[in-house]
Amino acid sequence: MAEHRNPNQQGGQDTRSLMIFALLFVVLFIGLNYLRGKKPAEPVGAPTPAQRSALPQTPPPQPQVAAPAAVAAAQAQTQPVAASAEQTTVVENDLYRIVFTNRGAQVKSWILKKYKDDAGKPLDLVQTKASQLAGLPLSVFTYDPTLRKQLDQALFVPSATETQSVPTTLTFVYSGNGITAHKTFHFDNSYVLHADVAVTQNGVPVEAKLAWPSGFGDANEVKHFQSLQLDYSQNGKAVHTAPKHVSGGGTMNGEFDWVGTSDSYFAAIFLPDSPDQASVVTLNNEVQVPRDAKDPSKTAPVSIIGAAVGSTDGRGTRVYVGPKSIDVLKTVHATTTEGTLTGPSLEPIIDFGFWGFIAKPLFFALRWVQQHIVSNWGWAIVILTVLLNILLLPTRITMMRSALKMQRIQPQIKAIQERYKKYKMNDPQKLEMNKEVQALYKEHNVNPFGGCLPTLLQLPILIAFYGMLAHTTELRQAHFLWLPDLSAPDPLHILPILFVIAMVASQRLTPTPGMDPAQQKMMTFTMPIMYAFFFWNYASGLALYAFTGALIGVLQQVVLNRTELGKEMRAIAAKRAARKQTKTGGKVIQARR
Repeated sequence: MAEHRNPNQQGGQDTRSLMIFALLFVVLFIGLNYLRGKKPAEPVGAPTPAQRSALPQTPPPQPQVAAPAAVAAAQAQTQPVAASAEQTTVVENDLYRIVFTNRGAQVKSWILKKYKDDAGKPLDLVQTKASQLAGLPLSVFTYDPTLRKQLDQALFVPSATETQSVPTTLTFVYSGNGITAHKTFHFDNSYVLHADVAVTQNGVPVEAKLAWPSGFGDANEVKHFQSLQLDYSQNGKAVHTAPKHVSGGGTMNGEFDWVGTSDSYFAAIFLPDSPDQASVVTLNNEVQVPRDAKDPSKTAPVSIIGAAVGSTDGRGTRVYVGPKSIDVLKTVHATTTEGTLTGPSLEPIIDFGFWGFIAKPLFFALRWVQQHIVSNWGWAIVILTVLLNILLLPTRITMMRSALKMQRIQPQIKAIQERYKKYKMNDPQKLEMNKEVQALYKEHNVNPFGGCLPTLLQLPILIAFYGMLAHTTELRQAHFLWLPDLSAPDPLHILPILFVIAMVASQRLTPTPGMDPAQQKMMTFTMPIMYAFFFWNYASGLALYAFTGALIGVLQQVVLNRTELGKEMRAIAAKRAARKQTKTGGKVIQARR
């Protein structure tokens, strides 16, 4: 990161620049905390009117006629069909290992083979605690809660019980107590499967939707649940909705390219075969989870959201369950109304936030470095930071030139301020003083805020870098030296401490003639410590980026201090410092070589 300095060495200009830095710090605080996620809503019982109005909803629809094939299949089951005991069936390919239970024909384990959980074990996307409350993945949602419970407990008869290798088809059938239900799943070598569901009650077709109701298995503490969101696309426009705006049991009708839920790194997305006939029920439940995974005794309530998707014409849906990887998501396309797989891709599920137009190219650049220069993501961050600082070097030189121009006219500015110091701040004569100062700036081609340019450029990059770290699966659990996960805080807090040291050194090397000691202390120590406060609990990859930038800033300042520009700045600084020390007898902090 570029160093923070005050280019205005006297009077009101010092105060104005400090106010700018304070404002930038507030923006950084708000921006990073917004990206980190807000406290989730705590819905209890029925959703509030505000929640119900947050998404387009309609009353629960009446049972509709299912597709002819589904009706025929349901009517064919006139005799009781049920298994005598619970049993499991495994479906496996190179990407996942799914364990189905015939109780409800649901998924009890969904392991992604290429990913690990925080304990280093294969990642299971089924969130145990949340699923006990909200239901298992690929369960059936009906508007009748009694029927829904019966289907969840029904012992279906599976078409196979041994491990199935893809491509394969797995069918579950149940008939009893007036209920007939069929579930059919088709698997291939990708993260996408296809599902068909048909349910009748007393011979009448029931609208049944396939559901993913309970988040993801990589969530084991509050902050993980806070990243949950409802994602959907209508007419090619992606929408991301936070849990507090998702009502439990609300229904959305309309044309959906895709719809589902995701957290920071994984997603379960439905892609209806009939997007124009798709109907979605949003699910929202509350569960107590640990505030910190290291201390399970301290819990807090969080919202777990989900979605149930079906079509009014009874057709099925594809389901994507896997990582939020750009390369993978952009290959999965929605079905069009014409029935072709050429609709919008799933790539917009990755939400980089407001600064996404910076974060996304930043990720592509980082990935290019990781793929072509060095395979380690940590070293890739270091190299990319070096490259970015080289690109920003002209702004540092511009800043020094602006500061030098400001130093040259400081005696004139001080003289103007002395002439008007007898007037109060609200006196009209103060406007005349400002006009004279502005005229002086114009005469000498001085931009009083030119010294802020590097900070103004670095701030959006910093926020975008955090957004990138928080939403790219590739950087999840990426190792670097002592850091086990670049998307998690530095466990030893070494990087935030090194960042403070580098920033203080950079400030001490920067010529700041005539600055008030209190202001100098704030710029030298307070600002770096305040920034380090953020890095203490944020992604270590962000701290690595910041420290590398600060270290480069030190090296650049050492070199710039030896140029003619730097020598002139230090000469002016030394002369004014000596004059002020002689006048006041005080001690003035000087820039180091």
